[in-house]
Amino acid sequence: MALIKKFRIKGFKNKLPIAKLEKISLSFAKRQILDNISFNLNSGEIVGLLGPNGAGKSTIFNILMGLVKPDFGRIIIEGDDATSYPIYLRAKKFKIGYVPQYGGYFNDLSLLENLKSVGEIIVKDERERISKIHDLISKFALDNVQEVKAKFLSGGQRRKLVICMALLGDPKILLCDEIFAALDVLTIHMLKEILVNLQKEKPNMCIVVCEHQARELLSIVDRALILSNCKIIAEGSPNKLIKDENAKSQYFGEFF
Repeated sequence: MALIKKFRIKGFKNKLPIAKLEKISLSFAKRQILDNISFNLNSGEIVGLLGPNGAGKSTIFNILMGLVKPDFGRIIIEGDDATSYPIYLRAKKFKIGYVPQYGGYFNDLSLLENLKSVGEIIVKDERERISKIHDLISKFALDNVQEVKAKFLSGGQRRKLVICMALLGDPKILLCDEIFAALDVLTIHMLKEILVNLQKEKPNMCIVVCEHQARELLSIVDRALILSNCKIIAEGSPNKLIKDENAKSQYFGEFF
């Protein structure tokens, strides 16, 4: 497993995490999805969520964003109980950015028009908005495709676009859902470099990545959680997780 991350954060100066999920439980149609889940998200770290299909990874994202309300438990963000906050208020008050697995852009708008459409809502000052958009286009090397409609962009360019759209609001928490899905090896490596560089450039932002590709995820995170059978079965650094017996038996397998 080739590591591109040269350091891992092992401790955090802030006593209070940026967000906490406390004893979260959720069921859909009498089917248990999450059972008494608790964990913290800290400023400056990259956190990974791993687990088989249906383990509740994307559901945790929906709960953090306010799309789904848990049956039991609380979501604490920056010290406030945000459990009952609607999605728009949560995004605005706590600056939560989201990079979905699919979509997240307007097909018939150009890359630049997509950024402008979101920027006009998030960034009220026109000069600041224009500056942010052009900075992101330059940073993500999208200059030569900024006038191309989103539906004609490559898979990697679309992912870059959606990350840019999420970054326009200067998020404190950036949620990335399956961003490596259906991409080639070079594009996945490019996206991993983007996430690691974001951690260096924005040291107070927490990046949370939900992913099936365990090797790719573990090469960039500081800490990961593995969900299985509605619970967190293992948590810790990549080195700790690959030696964890629960993680081996219920997720990785003996030959990982």
